[in-house]
Amino acid sequence: MNLLTIGHRGVMGVEPENTLRSFIAAQAAGLDLIELDLHLSKDGALVVMHDADVSRTTDGKGPIAEKTLSELRELDAGRGERIPVFEEVLDAVQAPLQAEIKDVAAARALADVMHSRDLVSRVEVISFHDEAIAEIARLVPGVRTALVASRYGTDVVQRATAVGATTLVLNIRRLTLEIVEHARKADLRIIGWVVNTQDDLRLVRALQLDGATTDYPEIKRTGRFTA
Repeated sequence: MNLLTIGHRGVMGVEPENTLRSFIAAQAAGLDLIELDLHLSKDGALVVMHDADVSRTTDGKGPIAEKTLSELRELDAGRGERIPVFEEVLDAVQAPLQAEIKDVAAARALADVMHSRDLVSRVEVISFHDEAIAEIARLVPGVRTALVASRYGTDVVQRATAVGATTLVLNIRRLTLEIVEHARKADLRIIGWVVNTQDDLRLVRALQLDGATTDYPEIKRTGRFTA
């Protein structure tokens, strides 16, 4: 079975997450896709960061939404890396991307970039938020979307199909065979996250998932040989 491997915020297990350094390392490791997170700065830039607040991953404090891009650029995002914007990631790596959006406003900003740079074939848009997926699908015809869920039941399948998502990205610690079977009946792909150990990989294989999101590049190599 051909298992897609997705670099979680680049390769956040070994490099500062959501930085150009991390994305370049993910590409060099041969991961099939690179996942990243988007927020809007105070002046509307598509900033690549997971949290809504800069405190955990930089030497600064406060919400991204209350800082301009120039203010965000002054922060150290780890090992001297600066917080990138989405367009810089597009230029730094050639790999396909999974862009996670947190709200409708980010969906609208991302739609503008996707149109201007013709990204429908390269970028899959993912979100925990149904309304954000529905909005990007409305704005970018033909965009591939995925619904992400951490706590869920079989209802996640209906949620995905209702907004036109073709993929589920699911926390493997809650994933059951029943949910997998429901998803397959709805013709949905399933990606498990976060897959960082051999036990995680064995579960992914046992459930016959389509992909694995990982913090570590080694998963790409060992995934081929996991029974």
